[in-house]
Amino acid sequence: MLLGSLALIGFPGFAGFFSKDAIIEAVHHSTIPGSGYAYAMVLAGVFVTAFYSFRMFFLVFHGKERMDAHTREHLKESPAVVTIPLVLLAIPSVVIGAMAIELLLFGDFFQGSIHVAAAHDTLAEVGKGYHGAVAFVVHGMQGPTVYLALAGLLAAWYIYLLNPALADWFRARLDPVYEMLDKKYWFDEAYQFLFASGSRGIGKMFWKGGDVRVIDGIVVDGSAHTVGWFAGVVRNIQSGFLYHYAIAMILGLLVLLIWYLN
Repeated sequence: MLLGSLALIGFPGFAGFFSKDAIIEAVHHSTIPGSGYAYAMVLAGVFVTAFYSFRMFFLVFHGKERMDAHTREHLKESPAVVTIPLVLLAIPSVVIGAMAIELLLFGDFFQGSIHVAAAHDTLAEVGKGYHGAVAFVVHGMQGPTVYLALAGLLAAWYIYLLNPALADWFRARLDPVYEMLDKKYWFDEAYQFLFASGSRGIGKMFWKGGDVRVIDGIVVDGSAHTVGWFAGVVRNIQSGFLYHYAIAMILGLLVLLIWYLN
C-alpha cells in the first residue's frame, strides 16, 4: 500500500512520477488559451492527490485504532491469492516508469494509434530535453510538483496523526464545502431526480396509461364487457316459448319476401 501510494502521488523515481511529471510539463509548455488555468489546476491536483492518498494511509495503518475488540480478534492476513498479485503489481509501480518512459512518451510506441496535431504536441517539446530517466528525475526535483506532493503528505501526517482535532475544526468552519464534497457535488441526487425518477415516471405512465387503461381496460376487459353485453341482449331473445320462435320465423320470412319482391 505504501509503494502504491508513493507511485500515485508521483514520488521521484516511481512510475507515477514519470507519467505525472510529463503531463504537468507538457501542460506547462502549452500556449493555447486556458493552458495557464489548466497548469494551476494540475499543480493543485498534485497536492490534493498526495493529501488524500496519505490521509488514507495514515488512517488505515497508523494512529488510534477505530475498531472494537471483537473486530480486532478476527483480523487476519489476506490469503496468497490476494497478496501475491499485489506484490507483483507493486514491483512495476516502482521500476516500470524509468524503463518505459522513453518508449511510451517520447518514442514511437503509439505511432499510428494516436495522432497529435503539431500545434498541440507539447509532449514532443518536453522530449527534446530528455536525456534519460535519471536526468528526468533530477529535472523534476527542480520543479514544484515534488514539493507540492511532499506538502500534501506532510499536511496529512500533521492533521491525521499529530492533530486530528484540526480536521474537525476545518470541517466545522468549511461545512458548506465539506457538504458539497461529501455529496460529490450532488451528482448522485441529480441523477436520481432527473434520470432514475424520470425513468420510473415514464414507466409508470406507460403502465397506468398503456397497460392498465388501454390493454387491460379497453382491449381485454373492454372486449369481455362487449361480449357480455351482447350475450345479455341475445339472451333476451331466447325465451323458450315455441310461439315466440314461430312469430320470429314468420316475421323473418315476411322480411325476406318483401326484400325479394322489391
